[in-house]
Amino acid sequence: MKFLQTMLITLSLFGFGNQAKSQIATGAVVPDFSLQDQNGQTFKLSSALAKGPVVVYFYPKDDTPGCTKEACSFRDSFAEFQDAGVQVVGISSDDVDSHKKFAEKYHLPFTLLSDTKGEVRKLFGVPKTMMMPGRVTYVLDSKGKVVHQFNSMTQATQHVEEAMEAIKKLKA
Repeated sequence: MKFLQTMLITLSLFGFGNQAKSQIATGAVVPDFSLQDQNGQTFKLSSALAKGPVVVYFYPKDDTPGCTKEACSFRDSFAEFQDAGVQVVGISSDDVDSHKKFAEKYHLPFTLLSDTKGEVRKLFGVPKTMMMPGRVTYVLDSKGKVVHQFNSMTQATQHVEEAMEAIKKLKA
């Protein structure tokens, strides 16, 4: 019995708990939300969707190796997303100032949103991995429906590849 309790505690610490069950699934419509961007402006998902599809990617922390790789990969493919009429939005629990510094340091041309209370992360049901906030990318059509999602902590640049493939299918 003690072993089973220890295993359950360990699994929950490493992100294998019940929270993954509440993750927004492909086909679901994402609820509207508002957050502050790196410039202190209010971003509202419904306003962004009125302009077309949106890629929303959740990442653990500004200026860390994996998150920097992912952000720079989105930056390097940004023209392709723009050409397809798609907005890219990154979300982490870092504050507005941290996002501003991160965006300036790496010349990130897209929106970074500050979710300091983790409310939007919770709204999407983004699971934790290894006690860290998870790395999950969602591709939303212009109605806010999830047409694709990708979850991987270790394959940071694959998030961009997955998102671009989903956009190509959406536009076809």
